[in-house]
Amino acid sequence: MSAGLLVRVVLFLGVTAALLFGSAGRLDLPFFWAFFGVVIAAWLIALSVIDRGLMQERRQPGPGGTDRQLRFFILPIFAALLVVAGLDAGRFQWSCVPPWVQLLALAAVAAAYGLSIWAMAVNRFYSPVVRIQTDRGHQLITSGPYAYVRHPGYAGSLLVILATGPALGSWWALLPAGAAAACLLRRLLIEDRFLHAHLDGYVEYGRRVRCRLVPGLW
Repeated sequence: MSAGLLVRVVLFLGVTAALLFGSAGRLDLPFFWAFFGVVIAAWLIALSVIDRGLMQERRQPGPGGTDRQLRFFILPIFAALLVVAGLDAGRFQWSCVPPWVQLLALAAVAAAYGLSIWAMAVNRFYSPVVRIQTDRGHQLITSGPYAYVRHPGYAGSLLVILATGPALGSWWALLPAGAAAACLLRRLLIEDRFLHAHLDGYVEYGRRVRCRLVPGLW
């Protein structure tokens, strides 16, 4: 791991902790610590299995493509989600989320991170922008989770976003989560149409793997 990448990861984790515990105004929140532990574990696993070329692409995408600004919208919305959850569960207790619901939601967050990491480990072209990566030898990926749905990374990201609020003990955090989910669904539809039009073999793949997010449903 490069020093620059290590600095970015530590910075991301530090900002996440600051948003969560700073907005909560306290540290005695077991589910916050459990969530933060899941995030740390996800990063450690991702860094150990994801292709270094993909790491570079995700940090600084190559030229071309479309809809390149999504990450600049999603990150502030996810930050707002963490702040709302902290204010709710930590300071004001607006919500009443049963512990068993929090446990289920935390398990969903962990599983969702696992699905997203699996997708990135299998697909070295998992870019944060919609583009054909001719500079990286872009080709169709149909193995791993892509054998079951066309966009497993989006499925994992959506589940993380929707389950984070309940895992932290906040129903109100579902409001920014809904905004982030809408942005991701919009991107998914744009990317699916783009790949149908521009990636060799994707039309036939779409006929074979018909569901975008959930096997047997959609």
